Amino acid sequence: MNWIQVGYLADIPRQGSRVIKTSKGEIALFRSVDDEVFALDDRCPHKGGPLSQGIVHGKRVTCPLHSWVIALESGEAVAPDAGCAHRHEVRVAHDVLFLNFNGELES
Repeated sequence: MNWIQVGYLADIPRQGSRVIKTSKGEIALFRSVDDEVFALDDRCPHKGGPLSQGIVHGKRVTCPLHSWVIALESGEAVAPDAGCAHRHEVRVAHDVLFLNFNGELES
């Protein structure tokens, strides 16, 4: 495993997101109202819309382009839609965020 420190819990507003640029594309970090953090590729499985600009509700995000709802825990689109945004493992330890990622972070 390749755990990389990517920021702090306070960097992400509750029911909001933050984008991390990497050598393999952008990853969106989402924070739920109860401080759970999830990481997905910042691309909706429908037409590649920026999930980070969507509305976070519960443990889901609604894509701003065509209103697809994506489950943050799995990256799966909620029925009747079908598709999946790639999920990344993320951990929070003492309010520090760590992402399991094999690649380079960009500044």
